[in-house]
Parts: sequence; structure tokens; C-alpha cells
Amino acid sequence: MNTTNRIPFLDLVAPHQELKEELCAVFDAALRTGGFIGGPMVEEFERDFAGFCDSQHCVGVGSGTDALRFALIAAGIQPGDIVITVPNTFIAVTEAISQAGAHPAFVDIDERTYNMDPEKLREYLEIECTIDDSGRPIDKATRRRVAAVVPVHLYGQMCDMDAILELAERHNLAVIEDACQAHGAKYFSARENRWRMAGSMGRAAAFSFYPGKNLGACGEAGAVTTDDAGIAQRIRMLRDHGQTRKYYHEMEGYNGRLDAIQAGILRVKLIRLDAWNASRRQAADRYRELLTQVNVPGLAPYEPDWAKSVYHLYVTRMPEREGVIPQLAEANIGTGIHYPVPLHLQKAYEYLGYRPGAFPVSEMVAPEILSLPMFPQLTPEQQARVVDGIASFIPPEKAGALLQELTRAAAVQ
Repeated sequence: MNTTNRIPFLDLVAPHQELKEELCAVFDAALRTGGFIGGPMVEEFERDFAGFCDSQHCVGVGSGTDALRFALIAAGIQPGDIVITVPNTFIAVTEAISQAGAHPAFVDIDERTYNMDPEKLREYLEIECTIDDSGRPIDKATRRRVAAVVPVHLYGQMCDMDAILELAERHNLAVIEDACQAHGAKYFSARENRWRMAGSMGRAAAFSFYPGKNLGACGEAGAVTTDDAGIAQRIRMLRDHGQTRKYYHEMEGYNGRLDAIQAGILRVKLIRLDAWNASRRQAADRYRELLTQVNVPGLAPYEPDWAKSVYHLYVTRMPEREGVIPQLAEANIGTGIHYPVPLHLQKAYEYLGYRPGAFPVSEMVAPEILSLPMFPQLTPEQQARVVDGIASFIPPEKAGALLQELTRAAAVQ
């Protein structure tokens, strides 16, 4: 296959070449000072990222999985508690729940946004649970206490947080946002009549800085944001073997610290994040215009008027996915699938006892979702090629007119 004109699913080379001098300066500073773990670079990034997220505190950790695990533990989730999330997400969410000693339970997603459906959350809490003397929900099937909910802001778009927070407040549940794909995403809260940032609405929020994220490190990294000083302090101990100071341990903890070099790299990139996110939104608008011409309903992702997505991924619905992928690959176009098997049907979670049909929306979209190339440097010409590849599945009489429209649209950008 000729790769000289390849459109990658994700371009990790261009932004790092652009920032090479600044990124190398971070490494040089670490070499000159010997500061590799913690220290000023970590503290400066924590301060800046807290400000970016409109949060009082940010604690840097080793990964997004660490961030979610530590946030759950610090928020008081106890062994055996139930934590509710969705089956259409990456396994790190349920790993963090299980590794915090809790028990994952699922509610289905909204077919349009692919995020947690607040109505399904309400049904679970009001139909599948009873209420104990303290006002806490108890799962009828397992007799476990329901303690928290983890809404996942998937693909760069926030969940309907007003509805989720209202249910959580009514049932005394902690809300821990999974914002690992939503750096800079916004939600208009009708309750507060203002826009809120991802990571600023729950008791705490977890972020991943895996290299492919909108804000990505050059390795593993993560962070927790919170307005709760107590949670922030507990996470600082959890990430560092439970220490308040060297060799004085208040609790058993973990080795989950953020490397100074990664923090310095993230701080350099954070300055560009708003511009990069704006470029992603512009690319999403171009995709939407081009995909409209394909005349297949549902190809372009849905964005509610209360959301400002940062398009970490551009995810379409395509019943012909298994035919489209090799067609695009032959045209040197990369794609991704996020995610092919819902978590409740994964072998790792057989013990939870879910069966096919338990979460019909998640199961319906899993074989159809297809992620198209999306990164800030994506060009109109590249997008036209992507959509032209998809259009090959349209009847010939429509395909010719479509190709002309794609070429015209790319030329005027």
C-alpha cells in the first residue's frame, strides 16, 4: 500500500514537531535541576490546569485510571459499594471502580449522544433499588449500597449534568466525572444559567493525558480536579504511598505520581489547547457539511444545544461499517472503533451476570460506530477524501454529484 499520501486516524507527529524547541527545553530544565518527580513543574501545571477547568484544586497523577481510582477512594467509596456508569466506554472506568473496592453497575446510554441517559439512571434508582433508613439506594438484586455515579463525557462531549446531578442529590450519591476525553468541553447548566467546564461539576473529576488526548503528554499522565480541599489532600497522599511527609504514612497508598517532565510538557501544550479545540470544532463543522451530502441519516454526530464538544473523536453511525473500513484503508485513510464490545458483554465482567439485551442501545450502536480521522491539523482536502471514501457505498447516480460537491467544498475552505 502506498503510504505517501496517507491520512492518519490521529497525527501525533505534527504538533510535537511544531513544539519541539519548547518541549526539549522542558527536558533540559529537568536535566539541569535533577527534578524528575514532583516539584515546581508539577505544581505549576496543577495550578494552571485547575484554572483552565474552573476548579479550586488539581492533583497530578500517573494516569487517567489512577485519577478515577483515587477520586473514588478519596470521595469515601467503600468496599462493596455500587458505582453506576455506562457500558459504552473504555474498560479503565470499571477497572478504577473495581480497584477502589467497589462494584460496577450499568445504565444505558442516550442513542443520540452515546452518553449516560439520565432517564435510565432514574429508572435504575427508582425501580431497581429500594431506599434504606439513611436515604441511600440499595440495589434489590445484590443488596449492595449504591454510593456514586460516574458519568463519562465520551468522545469530547459532556453528559447532561443537570439531570444527573439532580438525581444524585436526591439519592445522596457522589458524582465523579470521567472527563478523560473532554479537556475543555463545556455544558450549559440551566440550573445555574451559565456554561460550566468539564471537570468542574462533580465532587471530583478524572482526566487522562494519554498521548492521543486533546491535551496529551509524551507518555502516561493524569489529574484529578475538585473544589473539595479534603479530597485533594487525600489524593495527594494516595498518589505517594499514603505519605504526608517522607516516611510518615497516614494510610496505605499507591505509586501514582505525575512525572515532572510530563507536567512540564503538559503545561507547554495547555497554552495551545483552546486553539487546538477550536480547530477540532471547525473540522467537525466541515465534516457535518460534507456528510450532509451523503444523504444517509445519522452519519454526523449529534451535539445538543447545551453542549460544546471538543471532538476528541469524531464518531459516526454506519451500519455498513465492516465494508467501509477496508474501503477507507485501501484509500490510505485511517479509522478507529470506540468501542466494539460493550463492557457488560466483555469476558472480564462475566461475573456481573449481565446477558445480551441488558442494555439495548449500547448493544445496538456498538457494531455501527466508526471514528473518522480527527486532529487539529486535519485539512479540508483530507476530509473531502475521507467522505468521498464513505460515499463509495452510495448508489452511483448520487456518488458523482457528491464527489463534485466534496471537491467544491474543499476548494473554498
